[in-house]
Amino acid sequence: MTLYCTLGEMMIAALARTITNGELVFHGFGSPLAQLAMHVAKRTHAPQMVLIAGATYGVDPQPPFLTPTTNDWVVDRGASCSLDIEELFDLAAAGRMGRMFLSGLQIDKWGNCNVTALGGRRVTMKLPGGGGGGNLSCDAQHVTLWTPAHRSPPDAEGRRRFRLVERCDFITSFGHRDSEGRPRAAYGHVGRGPQFLVTELGLFDFDAEGHMRLAATYPDVSADEIQDNTGFVLRMSDSIGVIAPPCRTIVEMIRAMDPLRIHEKEIREQDLRRRFEIQAQKETA
Repeated sequence: MTLYCTLGEMMIAALARTITNGELVFHGFGSPLAQLAMHVAKRTHAPQMVLIAGATYGVDPQPPFLTPTTNDWVVDRGASCSLDIEELFDLAAAGRMGRMFLSGLQIDKWGNCNVTALGGRRVTMKLPGGGGGGNLSCDAQHVTLWTPAHRSPPDAEGRRRFRLVERCDFITSFGHRDSEGRPRAAYGHVGRGPQFLVTELGLFDFDAEGHMRLAATYPDVSADEIQDNTGFVLRMSDSIGVIAPPCRTIVEMIRAMDPLRIHEKEIREQDLRRRFEIQAQKETA
C-alpha cells in the first residue's frame, strides 16, 4: 500500500491543481514535472481540458508512459490530431490558450523569467533561450511558473545565486511588469500574466499589483526558510496555507505514467529524500 509521496509527486500534484477544467493547456520542451501535471489534471479534475503535447503538438494524446524527451512520438500516442506550430501561436494570439507552463534560471518578483543570458550587458553565461516563450507569455490567458531549484545555497566562496531575484538580467518571458515597473496592461497584451509559481519550497500567487506572494508552504518548510532563499522581500498572503499532498490514487497514477522516474532528473539530490504522508481519500474537483 502506498503511504507516502515524494517531493516530485507533491510538485506534480500542485502544478496539476493550477489547471482549470476546460482550459487549452500547453507546455513546450523539457519538463517532465509539467508534462505529468497536465496528464494528471486531464485524468482527474479537468477531463475537458485540451492538452497540447510539447514538441509534437499532439492534441489530447494518451501516451503509455513518459519518455526521456518530449521530442518523441510516443508522447503523441492516441492524439486526436496534431497542430502545426503556426496554428499553436495563432490560437494563443487569439486569446484561446488558457494556460502555459514556463520556468527560468531567474524568476523575478513580477513573474518575469530569464532563460537567455546572465550578467546583463556583460554576459557571464549564455542560456538556451526561450523559443516561443516570449510571445506565448504575452498571449496565454494564464501562466503557471515552476522551478525545482528555489533553494540557493552559498558556493565555496560564500556567494549565492538566487533563482528568485529582484530583477532579471534579461526578460525572456513577460510577467506582470517590465524592468522599469510598467504594467503589462500598458502593452495591450491578450494574456493576463502569471497566476501561480510552484517551487520545491512553496506555492506562490500574485497580488493585485502583480507582485509575487507566498501562499502556501510544504509541511517540512517554514516561511523564514523560503524568505532566506529568495532574493527579494516576499509579500505574504493573509493566511499562508500548507500544500496538500496528493491522494494515493494520484500518486499511483504518476508512478504508472512515469515508470522510468524521468521527473526525478529535475529534482536535486537532497530533495529526492523528502517524503510526505499522503491522503487516503480521492481528490475532488
